Amino acid sequence: MGPQQRRREILDEIARLGVVLPGSLVERSTRCQSSGCHCHGDPPRLHGPYPTWMRQDGDHQVTRTLSPAQAARLQPLLAADRRLRQLVRELEALAVSEVDDLLG
Repeated sequence: MGPQQRRREILDEIARLGVVLPGSLVERSTRCQSSGCHCHGDPPRLHGPYPTWMRQDGDHQVTRTLSPAQAARLQPLLAADRRLRQLVRELEALAVSEVDDLLG
C-alpha cells in the first residue's frame, strides 16, 4: 500500500471517530475530613476507589469524580481520543517520509 492510500485510510478513520475526549480515567481512593474515620486509622482504610476523569486544561490539571455509569459513558470517547492521537502520529510519520524522499 502506498503512502497516498494509507493517508486516505487514516483520514477516513478520523472522520468516523466522532466525539473525542482528552484525558484518562483512573481509580482513586481518598481520605475524608473526619478525624475518627477508618481512613485515618493505622493502617488506613481509604474510601473508594472512585472513577475519576483527569485531563489537562492549559497549565492546570482538571480532575472530576464520576459515577460508574458516567465513567462507562466516557470510556469510548477517551479511547477515540487515544486512537486519534495514534492516527495523527502516523500521518506525521508519512509526511516526514515523503519529505525525506523529496529532499533526497
